[in-house]
Amino acid sequence: MKTKIIVIFSIVSAFCGTAIAQSNNDYEVPRTEWGQPDLQGVWNFSSNTPMQRPERYGSQEFLTAEQIEEAIARQESNAAAADAAAAKLVIDPDAPPATDNPGGYNDFWIESRGIGDTVRTSHIVYPENGRNPPAVEGAKRQFGGLGPDIPGDRPVRYVVGGIAKDGPEDRGLSERCIVGFNSGPPFAPSLYNNNMQIFQNKDTAVIMTEMIHDARIVTLVDKPALSDDIRLWSGDSRGYWDEDTLVVETRNFNGLRQSFGSVGHNYDAILTEKFSRTAYDTVDYEFTIDDPSTFTDKITAIVPMTKVAGQIYEYACHEGNYGMFNILRGMRVEESLESEGSN
Repeated sequence: MKTKIIVIFSIVSAFCGTAIAQSNNDYEVPRTEWGQPDLQGVWNFSSNTPMQRPERYGSQEFLTAEQIEEAIARQESNAAAADAAAAKLVIDPDAPPATDNPGGYNDFWIESRGIGDTVRTSHIVYPENGRNPPAVEGAKRQFGGLGPDIPGDRPVRYVVGGIAKDGPEDRGLSERCIVGFNSGPPFAPSLYNNNMQIFQNKDTAVIMTEMIHDARIVTLVDKPALSDDIRLWSGDSRGYWDEDTLVVETRNFNGLRQSFGSVGHNYDAILTEKFSRTAYDTVDYEFTIDDPSTFTDKITAIVPMTKVAGQIYEYACHEGNYGMFNILRGMRVEESLESEGSN
């Protein structure tokens, strides 16, 4: 019942435009000692809203109250079925595995429920159908996941999975501890660790993510642009204030990551992010991707962020990356056994 109340309240809030506008007008954004809007703190961007809108909703941006009730009933039914199945589970150590995909060892960490989020049908708000625009002709697609390796060529631009086990370059970027699977930019809700922290001083804002503890330094003063031949995993970010909104424009990506979703590469991408504090515990985060080498149109999405009463702790990835060593070592053992068997 508590979940139902929260969800219904969210959707009612989404439709009560006048009340929301009045509430936002009444909110006074706190200021730093330099007079800038204070966005500092730890913010969570977890969400169970899909990034792309299911086609059945068309241009409908928010769920109706009736659709909310249907979704709640469906979730409760699924949860009851899962509980019933778990109650009947008998562990047989001699039983063969049900699948070749072992899945993730850490599924219990999943946190995909938004906190106080309005019930959108998708995070993408442009194009108006809430879906990625068509890819340009020739733009490559790469897919990864926790299942078997998917044949492909280097460089591997996706974050989880791989194409082979000949070397670390065959694995996804988060398996190599280069970028986190939700570290952005831009920020896209994922399974867990959807946390970031903002620090500010007069001339700089720092955006630090929990995954791979990446700190993106955003200059807020006019400085010469980087040379085009200097390319970075997270690009080069420059920011400015548009009234109470922090606008961050990022260029000079290295092209070794996908542009957005599973498509293309980000070498020519221009990312514009907007951070607006609308309440003590809320930052509205909006991003626009303009990548003519990958998509035929721009993509704009809105992802609400909620203040967290806690800290971000170090995500020690390389320091504890035994997985990569054991993945490659395991494959060498398999190859050795196959070689001995053929002799």
